[in-house]
Parts: sequence; structure tokens; C-alpha cells
Amino acid sequence: FFFLMIRRPPRSTQSRSSAASDVYKRQVSTQSTWGIQIKTGMILTKLVRNFSTTAKHTHHSLKAIIEAQIKELKQTGVYKTERIITSPQRISIQTNGQNVLNFCANNYLGLADNQDIIEAAKRTLDTHGFGLSSVRFICGTQDLHKELERKIAAFHQKEDSILFTSAFDANAGFFETFLTEEDAIISDQLNHASIIDGVRLCKAKRFRYNHLDMQDLERILQETQNARLRFIATDGVFSMDGDFAPLDQIVALAKKYHAYTFVDECHATGFLGETGRGTPQLFGVEKEVDFISSTLGKALGGGSGGYITSRKEVVDYLRQKARPYLFSNSIAPAIVGASLKVFDIIDNQPQLIQQLNTNTKVFREGMQKAGFKILGNQACPIVPVYIGDAKLAGELAEELLQEGIYVIAFSYPVVPKGQARIRVQISAAHKPADLEKAITGFTNVATVSYTHLTLPTIYSVQISVVAVSLKKK
Repeated sequence: FFFLMIRRPPRSTQSRSSAASDVYKRQVSTQSTWGIQIKTGMILTKLVRNFSTTAKHTHHSLKAIIEAQIKELKQTGVYKTERIITSPQRISIQTNGQNVLNFCANNYLGLADNQDIIEAAKRTLDTHGFGLSSVRFICGTQDLHKELERKIAAFHQKEDSILFTSAFDANAGFFETFLTEEDAIISDQLNHASIIDGVRLCKAKRFRYNHLDMQDLERILQETQNARLRFIATDGVFSMDGDFAPLDQIVALAKKYHAYTFVDECHATGFLGETGRGTPQLFGVEKEVDFISSTLGKALGGGSGGYITSRKEVVDYLRQKARPYLFSNSIAPAIVGASLKVFDIIDNQPQLIQQLNTNTKVFREGMQKAGFKILGNQACPIVPVYIGDAKLAGELAEELLQEGIYVIAFSYPVVPKGQARIRVQISAAHKPADLEKAITGFTNVATVSYTHLTLPTIYSVQISVVAVSLKKK
């Protein structure tokens, strides 16, 4: 392209007689013009080479930026590593050649390695195959999918339900399906990331109320009465804090101001409430919550998949418009068959919920007596042990692994800065000896590795200040 610009000067229109007298001038002019154009071509070629080099430098700059950010994550103690498990998911697992007690799985009812569920999955492989290689509306709906959707709806006392490949997808596809710029979405400040991202995808006006603050929620409801539709969105159980949304109060406000309630039940379905119907059952509003989102991947066997359950017209419209549903493969048959078995177990083995409640009480009270600051509702099997400093939380979690206790530290951006914690999750499958070992492990790590600080000092509200200068003995 650039060399096409290096062309001869235009032919002269002078006569032969006048041209002869100007030969010298024309030779000088031609040499000058060619020289300028050649030089221009060289400059442009050099620019192209510089652009190419700059592009390479840009690539290298991205690498440098990422490396710097990863370095910062490591220095601040929030860099995440993945421990490799070499056994099935259960209470006692193997990692790095070590047998440890698992206190960080969402395996609330201990069903992840239940043999009846495993056998149901195997039978479904034989009868319905491995996968469907299709989305639901093309050729990806089997009789089992419809059966599971009916069972889920009946479990939650709703008219219908719709399966998604994950609960994250369910939340991602829900809000944009119904809400426009004429509407308003009002969300708890500490809602799960899937709700936050789902809200971002819709065009509704967004409002956040302070965590569990019903006065703040009512203030926003009063200020948004001109909206066409208003959805109040909340977690039923907040997975990083172990507390419950007061659904009875939320539903009352929704009725008062003609709003709709959306509840994410991922950390409640199967075990919270008298028969495991979650926070709506716990607060006596099962039939009054408008939309429930939940998962098959936690208490319900720990597989994968999520769902929305609601009225028939809501589910029907989601089948037409929810993008994660329309453009994702169907849930694998084996998971569907196993999940059907899970609901049978929950209905026929209430002792699992009772045992989980007992274990939760024992562990929470034991940790509090040992001097640890424990967050959340006393009835919640999610037990956040408040640390404050992210780096200290990570160190404690690693030392607990050496004690045979598998837990994970959580810090920013999963929780607010300066509010790091170790989240312990209790299961119905934990034995009394397991709980005692975990309490002893926490106590040993805190008092042996950090002997210059007492337990109340380590786990006080001021830990975020104290821990900054904390150095191991």
C-alpha cells in the first residue's frame, strides 16, 4: 500500500521547444520529488513496524498487569488455591495423601455419597443414557425432566417449576425475562453474586436496602411506587453470614406496597424448616413467596442443576425467554434420576434434619464457649468464625488442615474488606467425635500458633486492626 504512493511525477504539458530549455530544472525537480516520496514511504513503513511492535508490547503489558494483580492477591492473603480431593465427597475425605474431616462442603444432609442416590443415578444411565446433546426445546426434554419439575413444584407448594443447568443460571435468566426500564428491583445488600449479576443483566432501576433492615426496605418501597413492577430479591439464608432473611416481614411489606418477592433458597432447601422446605416454611409463608430459586447441588445430593418454581404462567414465560435455559444443554439424565431419589429420602427420613439441627447446636455452643466470635443465627448450620484479617484467616485455615480439619477462609471480594472469616459447615453426617475434634483443632491452632494473643483478642471485633501487625511466633 505504501509503495503505491511512490509514483512518478505527472508528465509535463510543455511543448518540446520549451521543454528542451528546462531539462536541467526538470531533472532536479524529478530527483527532489522522488526523494520526498521515497522518504515518505520509508517513514510510513517504519510506522507500520512500530505499530506491530507496540501491539506486542500491549500483549506483554496485559501479562504484566495480570502478574502484578496476582502478586497483590498473594501478598494480601486472598489468592485462592484449589486443594485436590482424591476420594468421594463425604465427611472423611482424602487430600494430599491425608485423611481429613470435611467441614466446608454444602453437604448439609450428608447425601453426597448416599448409596441409594448413587444406585438411582446408575439405573438412569442404563435407562436414559449419559447425555442429551441438546437444549430442552429442541430434543433435550425427557420424561424424567418433567417428572422432576413436577416434584419440585409440589415440594415448594407451587404450580410449576423449570430446571436450569445451575442455580447461577437460574438467577441470571430470571430478572431480565420480566423486568424492563419501567420496573424496579430492590435487593438485599448482601445478596449472592448470582442475584447481583442477574440484576445487572436486566434494565430495571436498581435499589439496595441495608442487610436485613426492614425499615430501609420500606423506605425504598415508598419511594418506588411509580414503577410498573417491583421485585424484592433476597437470599433465604446468607451463605457467608449464616443469618436468615425475615421472610414474614418481607412478604408483609410486599403485600402492603404491591410488590413481588423473590427468594434464593440454595442454602436452605432440604434442611431448613420442619420438613426441609426452607425459609418460607420456617417463617410460615410458603404459599406467599412469589418466586423461589434453588439448587440441586447442595443439600439435595450435591450434584448440579438449579431451578425456579412459581406460578404456571411465570414458568411458561421463562421457557420462552430465559436465555440460560434456551441456550444451555439439558441437565444430564443421571443427575435428574438421582435427584428424584433425593426428594423421596427427604420426605421419608426426617431424622436427617433433626440430626443436622442437633449437630449445629453442639458445634455453635462449643465454639462460643471456647471464645470464638461466631456469626449468624444460632439455628444455622453455616457457622462463620470471624477473623477479620484476610491473611490471618488463610494461615489459620492451612494450620487447621494439618490438624485434620478441612475448612476454607473467605475474604474480599466474597465478603467485605476487613471481615475475613473461616466458614464452617455442619452436616447431619458429622459424628459427635467429629464436632469435638473440630472445636479442639480451632482451639489448638489459636492458642499454640499464636500464644502471644488470647482467644478473645484474636476473635474480637477489633481483629482487623490487631491482625495487621500479627506475626506468628
